[in-house]
Amino acid sequence: MPANAPEQRRTQAAAASTADVETHPALSSQGCGQGAARVPRVTRIGFVGVGRMGLPMCANLVAAGHTVTAGDARAEAEQAVLQCGAHWRAQLAEVAADAEILITMLPGGGEVRQVMAGSGVLAAMPSDAVWIDMSSTSPAAGRELAAAARARGVGVLDAPVGGGVPAARSGSLQVFAGGDVAVLDRCRPVLAALADPHRVIHVGGNGAGYTVKLLVNLLWFGQAVATAEALLLARRAGIGLDVLRQTLATSAASTAFIRDDLGSLLDGDYLTSFGLDRCCEELTAIADLARELGVPSELTQTVEHMCQRALRRFGPVDGELMAVAMLEEEAGLRLRHDPA
Repeated sequence: MPANAPEQRRTQAAAASTADVETHPALSSQGCGQGAARVPRVTRIGFVGVGRMGLPMCANLVAAGHTVTAGDARAEAEQAVLQCGAHWRAQLAEVAADAEILITMLPGGGEVRQVMAGSGVLAAMPSDAVWIDMSSTSPAAGRELAAAARARGVGVLDAPVGGGVPAARSGSLQVFAGGDVAVLDRCRPVLAALADPHRVIHVGGNGAGYTVKLLVNLLWFGQAVATAEALLLARRAGIGLDVLRQTLATSAASTAFIRDDLGSLLDGDYLTSFGLDRCCEELTAIADLARELGVPSELTQTVEHMCQRALRRFGPVDGELMAVAMLEEEAGLRLRHDPA
């Protein structure tokens, strides 16, 4: 949880009426260092999608004092949901029926459509509720559902996140929020349990959040592939990768990938918290958007093509850096730390 979150909660609580404030000792277990903390009134939250990202997010909402009812297509997720203190509903429409805010955290656009339309979740939502979709998908996939929600009076935010599983656990995600500013402001006290409040960024209207998240991913994958090619060339030329990494990290070529993620690759970790097939879906979505909008996208298509080649080579395995594994295989080299 962000270091400044307790102070923010105290400020919000001071502005709230006594009837709207409760004390929740559970917050101390999240590492706030403040013991029992005062937070805004309890919000009834529905949460659909309790996988690698969703389950720790659900737990953080419970720890912040909210009443959380969760569901998932996988019945085996029930025990983990109950253990984190949330309620469980096997029928997803029941998750939404009494929610003031419904959060979906699903693998992709197909699952979002199935849950919201196919499972009757959208139809079950109260007309004054807010739907926050924190999944990573294309703006085209969310456009129709967002319009249908707004037609029923439901507020809508597309709010995909950055930071991965570690940030989901610590409550320090970055949020790229698309939608009406007033709807976002209404939801900020809830999002504060999931994200660094200073990194909950309003990026535009509905669909803008999805787009910005896809752009972030495009640049990250592009950096990963370009860095891998440079390192393979360096290794073949006899340059040590550890010294090169240190040099690049403090040079004009430095990127977040080099500073934060290259060490994992050199350890042999291909970042297996996300599936290669999902990486390809997101890259295809941004490449399609570029074609739709008529902007040059040669490099975008190259990055997409490389990930698609990796998918054909390895199948839908877990690993965001499997395109790098493919380049290693083709070069006959491994990108690893220098021998001691």
